[in-house]
Amino acid sequence: MPIRRAPEWSAHDAGRTVARDGASWAIPVALAIDAVGTGLCLPLSMVYFLAVTDLSEARVGLLMTSAAACSLLLPLLVGRTVDRVGPRPVVIAGQLLQAVGFFLYLGVSGPASLFTAALVEAAGVRVYWSSVFALIAERAEGDAKDEWFARAGMIRAAGTGAGTVLAGLLLALASEHAYQGMVLADAFSFVVAAATVALFVRGGRRTVGARADGVPRGVRHLLADRPYLALIGVNVLFTVCTVFLAVAVPVYVVRGLHAPGWAVGAFLTVTTAAVATGTAEVTRRVRRRTSRGGAMAWAGRLWAAWCVAAAVAVLLPRGPLLVGYLTLVMLLWAVAEMLHGPASNALSAEAAPEGLRGTYLAAFQYSFATADMVTPVLFGALYGVSRGLPWLAVGALALAASMVIRPLERRLTGGRGRAGHG
Repeated sequence: MPIRRAPEWSAHDAGRTVARDGASWAIPVALAIDAVGTGLCLPLSMVYFLAVTDLSEARVGLLMTSAAACSLLLPLLVGRTVDRVGPRPVVIAGQLLQAVGFFLYLGVSGPASLFTAALVEAAGVRVYWSSVFALIAERAEGDAKDEWFARAGMIRAAGTGAGTVLAGLLLALASEHAYQGMVLADAFSFVVAAATVALFVRGGRRTVGARADGVPRGVRHLLADRPYLALIGVNVLFTVCTVFLAVAVPVYVVRGLHAPGWAVGAFLTVTTAAVATGTAEVTRRVRRRTSRGGAMAWAGRLWAAWCVAAAVAVLLPRGPLLVGYLTLVMLLWAVAEMLHGPASNALSAEAAPEGLRGTYLAAFQYSFATADMVTPVLFGALYGVSRGLPWLAVGALALAASMVIRPLERRLTGGRGRAGHG
């Protein structure tokens, strides 16, 4: 690991590592606007659909889940499109699709219109997240990738948290007009984000993937790339730990530990604030000492420690001691998240062939989608057996992932993944 200091995040440094246009500020601004819009919609959708239709909670949930499942077909198609036309227009299309989806919310009155609106919005989310990391990777080289991905994680955490808080305040009004105002705000936020990218980010240089017998080789090449497919699989294990916070903590804290309900909000606020403010500094320090795979391995160990510490909480008496202990435990999750997020995205971008980066990074998003689907089922099945069993199982998954990521990194990078090496 070189002793030299990793580059500070500044407009001057960004000018050396990204295209000389407005990308150094426009992409972060667009990410922030998009994140606030996402934060608004997270607690909104279910409540809004229940308010404007006479459908039951079960039917609304089924329709929303079905729409999200249909959108899972998109990432590989999106990736091939990114390789052909570049990520910028695809990012813009994803943001505009989300805007259209929320405008369609205003016309929801029954199952068909609900499914249509949810499908368009879910498709926009999938298109956006299957292309935005290619846009970031296109703008930065070497260690700058880690800086960009770290800032992206911070912005996403801060923006989503701010949007969620704002949504909570507006939902307290319990008014259909307030809900419609939130929907419009969401729609316009995505329009503004798309306009920011369209006006201030120029298209980057493209290297189109080679063709064999007239057929694009992107997906074929990806499916033959076993180390990269293994990276996607291993990242599922890491990402289960990320998703597990939101899935397990509310139930475990309130029902399993009988802690006060307000503690859940406090824990989630602490973790969000830590990730939103500390990720860039943690990334800079860690990249001086270890590789991206090394950072991910440490994240897995910390998540395993978090799981064990949370499981041990059943031995503590209820009261201030329990809440204080769990607050410290949640900081383990936050540090692990700060280590994993930028490193995993930077490693996936580095390991992707340049001409096929869109296809590869879109496929990498399946690790997050898989974790989103698997984690609630895993928690529900194991929690029914024992309240501590889900924590031990996820901790074991985190340890397993931490053990295999370094050898896998060497296969992916040919030994170029050492500390400080891009």
